[in-house]
Amino acid sequence: MRLAQDIVIKPVITEASMANMQLKKYTFKVAKDAEKVEIARAVEELFGVKVAKVNTISVRGREKRMGRNSGYTPSWKKAIVTLAEDSKGIEFFDNMM
Repeated sequence: MRLAQDIVIKPVITEASMANMQLKKYTFKVAKDAEKVEIARAVEELFGVKVAKVNTISVRGREKRMGRNSGYTPSWKKAIVTLAEDSKGIEFFDNMM
């Protein structure tokens, strides 16, 4: 069993993710091999909230060039966590609005 800190790596702060916070949807960068059930348990443990559903997206690395050399940034996994209606919000995100 992995620790919750190993599953949820960091929050994703973008304009779209900030707009979804009003709908109780929060976006996180998660471990590439994490499953939806593991992500839900980790968010519940870390923030003390009740998770209703988890959507995951595998984000492809982008091509980057430095002169003639080209390569790709690392690929990563994004999770959009929807909280239950009776659950409170996540304080970390509430302070940003």
